[in-house]
Amino acid sequence: MRFTKMHALGNNYIYVSTAETQLPSLDLAELARRVSDVRRGIGSDGLIVIQPSDVADVGMRIWNSDGSEAESCGNGLRCVAKYAYEHGLVDTGVFSIETKAGVVEARVHMDRHGRVPLVTIDMGQASFGSSVVPYTGVHRGDDVAVDIDGVPVWGTLVSVGNPHFVALVDRVDDEEVLRIGSRIESHPDFPERMNAEFVAVKSSTEIDFRVYERGSGVTYACGTGACASVAALARKGLVGSKVTVHLLGGDLDIELRDDGHILMTGEAVTVCEGDYFV
Repeated sequence: MRFTKMHALGNNYIYVSTAETQLPSLDLAELARRVSDVRRGIGSDGLIVIQPSDVADVGMRIWNSDGSEAESCGNGLRCVAKYAYEHGLVDTGVFSIETKAGVVEARVHMDRHGRVPLVTIDMGQASFGSSVVPYTGVHRGDDVAVDIDGVPVWGTLVSVGNPHFVALVDRVDDEEVLRIGSRIESHPDFPERMNAEFVAVKSSTEIDFRVYERGSGVTYACGTGACASVAALARKGLVGSKVTVHLLGGDLDIELRDDGHILMTGEAVTVCEGDYFV
């Protein structure tokens, strides 16, 4: 199976295009677990399959490293856009990508060599609260509390096609992200599990961000989480319409348009290409 490994701010996946190679008969959830294994596989945060779409210029499906399928992935979208343009799957710099969460628009930014170092994705509009995010706890509304060892941890429920719990903190602490994030991700109040974000506001144009991703654990970046966090903070009046998000793997630029759409701009990098023997 021919593959390409790509990353965006250190959030790395194995990309397989059905236009360029044949998928193995192996169950794709199991394939995701195998290729993600850093010792016996290639090593990644998951598997992304690039495929034809009936409703967009290109389609993608995403499996996390534990084999669970995700609705969308901001960093993955940017890499798919780079791949699609550089491999000739599309012939224009603005095109559409279908995810399990719906169709988004991609815009590639080319360098003088015709390569794509940066991509902007229109992630659509965010929605908020317990009516749109799978949640079975006692609190209702945008902000809910989950019990962690008898202590309530408050966060804002945000959907950008996939679910997020955005916790506002004084400063991001990597040990707390690992300890508390893992508990939030698998908390019984979230029947479909949860992406847990921890954000600290530095100014109206800058935030610090860490994430514990559903199905992958602590990762260097989460594009949908960055979008969800900026949308949640803007709703509270804590940031403006253009925000730089400082993630563990680098920075993302997030813009909130007047119509509510969220534009995410950041890097997309090819690491290597090769053959994986199933």
